[in-house]
Amino acid sequence: MTEKLPGLVMVYTGDGKGKTTAAVGQAVRALGHGYRVFMIHFMKGRDYGEFLATANMPNLTVIRAGRDTFVNREKPDPVDRELAVEGLAKVKKAIMGGEYDLVVLDEINVAVDYGLIDEKDLLEMLEKKPPGVAVILTGRNATPELVKRADMVSEVLAIKHHYEKGAECCRGIEY
Repeated sequence: MTEKLPGLVMVYTGDGKGKTTAAVGQAVRALGHGYRVFMIHFMKGRDYGEFLATANMPNLTVIRAGRDTFVNREKPDPVDRELAVEGLAKVKKAIMGGEYDLVVLDEINVAVDYGLIDEKDLLEMLEKKPPGVAVILTGRNATPELVKRADMVSEVLAIKHHYEKGAECCRGIEY
């Protein structure tokens, strides 16, 4: 029997590239040791490489809570909020249900920043989670309160990006 994970709350945030990839790497590490992982991609409906690569891994459940379109930050479509709220309900069930050791909430910070999910609901869920469930939250603009409550926070800095030279969004690099 695999021992329980410490119930850490880990955050990958910042304007740089690689937050989701870091979280997926952490999930793969946990899977390698026999842990069960639940991963949800907020605000992502496209076939991102991480989604495709992990979709059939044993002990891993991967779902999406978003559409294949950009969300308007100033005026989000009601369907985007609905998908995010439904996604958060699935996360609560995954965290509280005892089936998973690690729960990854990809782009949850952006969903909170865009007003799709209430920060209070997210923080309350984290406060109530069982001690043996680790949680990873990714996305730009992690709130100061989330950063304060987290056990680990890594900020990915954007120093240079190929978009600055006019590069197009590329399958296998951006998604």
